Amino acid sequence: MPKPAPASPFVQLAQPYPRNRVELAQWFGSEDRCLDYLDSLRWADGFTCPKCDGHDSWRTSPGVRRCKSCRRRVSVTAGTLFQDTRKPLSAWFEALWHVCGQKNGGSALSLQRALGLGCYETAWAWLHRMRQAMVCPGRNKLDGEVEVDEAFIGGVKTGGGKGRASPGKTLVLVAVEVRGTTIGRARLQVIPDATAATLIPATMELIEPGSDVVTDGWASYAGLPKHGYNHVVSRPTPKVGDNVLPHAHRVIALLKRWLLGTHQGAVSHERLQSYLDEFVFRFNRRASRFRGLLFYRLLQQAIAHAPITQESISNAA
Repeated sequence: MPKPAPASPFVQLAQPYPRNRVELAQWFGSEDRCLDYLDSLRWADGFTCPKCDGHDSWRTSPGVRRCKSCRRRVSVTAGTLFQDTRKPLSAWFEALWHVCGQKNGGSALSLQRALGLGCYETAWAWLHRMRQAMVCPGRNKLDGEVEVDEAFIGGVKTGGGKGRASPGKTLVLVAVEVRGTTIGRARLQVIPDATAATLIPATMELIEPGSDVVTDGWASYAGLPKHGYNHVVSRPTPKVGDNVLPHAHRVIALLKRWLLGTHQGAVSHERLQSYLDEFVFRFNRRASRFRGLLFYRLLQQAIAHAPITQESISNAA
């Protein structure tokens, strides 16, 4: 039997992520180092065999473990976002850093240039894979005092519509925690319309029951108390020009500026939700002292995410 590989050198690190690009290059100078790092993240709480649920294993090589119970060989990338990738993990780590290391992220074109990829479509697909991993499964809902509003995102308005309608644009539900004079977490979700049949379930999906949901006077929110929420209408008789939902409107303004600045407004209706997910991932971690922490969190979520095929990206709505 070959001698088992030593434990991952990243296991005992007090700071589990690089703080800057120099440290990124020092930490991940080879494929084995990248595999060791994924090993320390994926099995931080102990190994579980996907075949027999056994917990005892040994490392046969960087990124590979063998279950002591059923002898199955398990790769650290199997069942993750990196499964079956044809590119080296070092390139993926560079891509993750490119997206997380910049305050406003990056477009597919900037990623292609940064990594020297020969194909724009490859950079575009990688970004969409990363955006899907930015949504943490089972994430906590917003709570406390939460402002809720809708915003129109997208193309030039071609004509008026009844109520909250704007042809050529996409309607987005915006929910923002209010923490005194500051903003807490945010959630953004594409919605088909502003009817009660849409807004009530969407609000329930994003906000914890028992919270104070602050809206304007739009009638579609009137049914919230029946579902366990304290519905507050912000300034029922506002004066002309009043900003009745300042925290939500601030997030909406930042979102529109980001879409125009980083992506030049070139975001289709079908792909908008993935861009909203990236914005929320960044916004909710805006106070992070080191950009490397975003890299670390995204990598954690990438190894917990099921594989994403090119077909699923192409067919995603």
